Amino acid sequence: MIRTLTDATIDPALASPRPVLVEVGAAWCPPCRALAPILDAVAKQREGSLDVVTVDSDESPHAVARFGAMSVPTLLLFKGGELIGRWVGYRSLPKLQTLLDEALVAGHAAAV
Repeated sequence: MIRTLTDATIDPALASPRPVLVEVGAAWCPPCRALAPILDAVAKQREGSLDVVTVDSDESPHAVARFGAMSVPTLLLFKGGELIGRWVGYRSLPKLQTLLDEALVAGHAAAV
């Protein structure tokens, strides 16, 4: 299940013992809408091992600025509260799975 976070709720979510994939997006963004079913699939496939959350860039400007998300969608992967992956733009499900696996094993983003 994908939760929607705000400026006020992002920090507790990032403190999760599981890795957290954050999508910074917007309702008006076509690539964000195209990415939504892919994020749903990732959330279902990795339930219990990865938290998937979304932050609306229009509703949470402080989080957007804090993470330096200059474009939407931006995907941010956190592990232990530390940013280990950042990808901008749409990704297919197989590509996103590969990027997540590589970043989680390496402890940092393997590709941007």
